[in-house]
Amino acid sequence: MNSPPSTGPSAGTGPSAGSGAGPSAGTGTHPSGTVTATRRAPRTPRRRDPTVPPWSFVVPALAVYAVVVLYPSVAGAVYAFTDWSGIGGFTFVGLDNFRTLLHDDRALESVSNTLLLTVAVVVVQNAIGLLLALGVHSGIRSRALLRVIFFAPAVVSPVMVAFLWKYVYNPDPAAGLNGILGAVGLGALRQDWLGNPSLALWSIAAMVVWQYAGYSMVVFLAGLQGVPADLHEAARIDGASTWQRFRYVTWPLLAPALTINLMLSTIGGLKLFDQVYAATNGGPGTSSETLSTVLYKEAFVFGEFGYSTAIALVLALFVAAVSLVQLRSLRAREVTA
Repeated sequence: MNSPPSTGPSAGTGPSAGSGAGPSAGTGTHPSGTVTATRRAPRTPRRRDPTVPPWSFVVPALAVYAVVVLYPSVAGAVYAFTDWSGIGGFTFVGLDNFRTLLHDDRALESVSNTLLLTVAVVVVQNAIGLLLALGVHSGIRSRALLRVIFFAPAVVSPVMVAFLWKYVYNPDPAAGLNGILGAVGLGALRQDWLGNPSLALWSIAAMVVWQYAGYSMVVFLAGLQGVPADLHEAARIDGASTWQRFRYVTWPLLAPALTINLMLSTIGGLKLFDQVYAATNGGPGTSSETLSTVLYKEAFVFGEFGYSTAIALVLALFVAAVSLVQLRSLRAREVTA
């Protein structure tokens, strides 16, 4: 007669069976000898303290923003309607500062210079940036090194760039750009680049384009990397030329990158100050004055802080209006592209 199988520890159900079901595996041994599993108590989810409102977490950041940004902005808008000299008290003069601005020949000339400089920078900078992006997006071996070289000027201080280009524009016939022109047989083209009233503004524009064309290149390059390769391959199979693939495949898909570049270069051009002040100080005469240099001089040279804040307020509103119109038109192009 067969005996029933043993159910004790020697039957392979205990820890000695080598199954790894020891206490560390979440099992225990009952006093009667049977093995029981122990369960970990479920975690109680943390509940938000109902006495702490959610908006209280943004109060510190809002306080810093209010002190650093909001208060100076509102105070500047108020001073635009006063005759404050930067020291002592002031009296409200209403719209007198803005009336003065409309009849200030130097300020009006600076508006014209600012617009010309902005248009030149926006057009040339983005055109060169797009060409550079197309070049380094190709399969050339040195594309990684070229990207670093072209982008490097964008991280240099604008004041340092201005001093560098002051040497390039040195009026000495044997130095800088004039020296290069003389060396290649183009000595007749040598100029006093920053001292000639008809060339100073365009010389500054070339300086700004050189510094920030690489930045535009990076934005366009990000857009190019988002264009699906399958679309180019399908267009090539259909017989499209290189220009046709760019015109009908690449260019429409670069609309978001173009929006970013145009917005940034336009805003930067309208408020350009560092390069102008360091290179020419608005000269010779007033030939390269911009609104930013005029408001700086009115405040810190002539002590007309009320008038300078009026110019700053007009500049801020003008930049906001131009940016809004530009953004709406470029967004509409993105939808139709």
